[in-house]
Amino acid sequence: MSLPLPLPVRRPASLLLAALALTVMACEKKTQPPPAPSANTPPAESAQTTPPAPSDTILIGEVGSLTGSEATFGISARNGIELAINEANAAGGVKGKKLGVRVYDSQGRPEEAAQAVTRLIAQDKVAVIIGEAASSVSMAMAEKAQAAGVPQISYTSTAPEVTQKGDYIFRVCFIDPFQGKVMAKFARENLKLNGVAVLTDNKSAYSIGLAKVFVEEFQKMGGKISANESYSKGDTDFRAQLTAIKQAKPEGVFVPGYYTDVGLIARQARELGLKVPLLGGDGWESEKLFELGGSALNGSYFANHYALDNPDPLLKEFSEKYQKIYGSLPDSVAALAYDATKLAVDAMGRAPDLSGKALRDAIAATKDFPGVAGKITINAQRDAEKQAVVLKVEDGKTKFVTTVTP
Repeated sequence: MSLPLPLPVRRPASLLLAALALTVMACEKKTQPPPAPSANTPPAESAQTTPPAPSDTILIGEVGSLTGSEATFGISARNGIELAINEANAAGGVKGKKLGVRVYDSQGRPEEAAQAVTRLIAQDKVAVIIGEAASSVSMAMAEKAQAAGVPQISYTSTAPEVTQKGDYIFRVCFIDPFQGKVMAKFARENLKLNGVAVLTDNKSAYSIGLAKVFVEEFQKMGGKISANESYSKGDTDFRAQLTAIKQAKPEGVFVPGYYTDVGLIARQARELGLKVPLLGGDGWESEKLFELGGSALNGSYFANHYALDNPDPLLKEFSEKYQKIYGSLPDSVAALAYDATKLAVDAMGRAPDLSGKALRDAIAATKDFPGVAGKITINAQRDAEKQAVVLKVEDGKTKFVTTVTP
């Protein structure tokens, strides 16, 4: 969810860059809520003086939005990454060394994320960087990582431009054009919709990208775009756009936004008597979606990276472990961050050494990696070739509907 966030125009955060330095020395499972920081974990205000990693530890860098309006993404990613590292250490680590993670809070802001990457590279000497959820944030990070020759793996940044930043930048999720095609095909062939309206966040690279592909593909398949409306990140009143959409009498509304907006949009749409299905992408994926939208979301559909009710035994094992440790079911961000970290660890094991170039080449050579969110093959564009699923929302839950392969 994949999940890209809006371009640099964001709600400001008053917090300084929070650094959570977690040196994973043991493989003990964490319970929820997390324990207080240990003596080896400097508080946020001491981020400038975090100690170097021990000589027997390979550091992985993590950047995520642990605070801010989309903090659920960063927290889920942190949990998935931590679980993957603990499992790797329990299995003996990599090349005779333990793995640790150095975590910095991006606050969902590109400028903060870029600073964090600079620190991870220059100060912490990390071997690889995991992050971010947001495409705009990942792109700011990628410029620093590419220039330094340090591999970066995003878990849910779906904008095509992310990996175009350079040959050290990778991702484990599908990209926007793919899920745009998925939802256009699903709307036309599965739901048999003839006319669909589109409501886009005009300050989000993610939302704009999905909308563009959806419109193109839906029209190619003979569908009609009944109305095309937009809003800006931070808006809370969507009634004018929804009224215009209602007057166009669509059979569905494609809303490629984030859960923070979608919940409000769904409520206001139903209040205005707009009862047609809402459709979206992986940015919908969050437990908060149901809190914000409630029953107004019933009968809606969105593309996602995996489904918890998928009977895959690998996914089932991961889900059970995650729930036991963190007290909640893993969302797609947690699963993909876990996959990104496991893939990085696998590449470290295959690489002849831990230099940036050797790790880059090993990551690029990944084929049919068994991720919990589906098998991953890294293609020539450093994107993941994999399947997507479509989920239906009913009574505060999601239900697997179908799988779509590239």
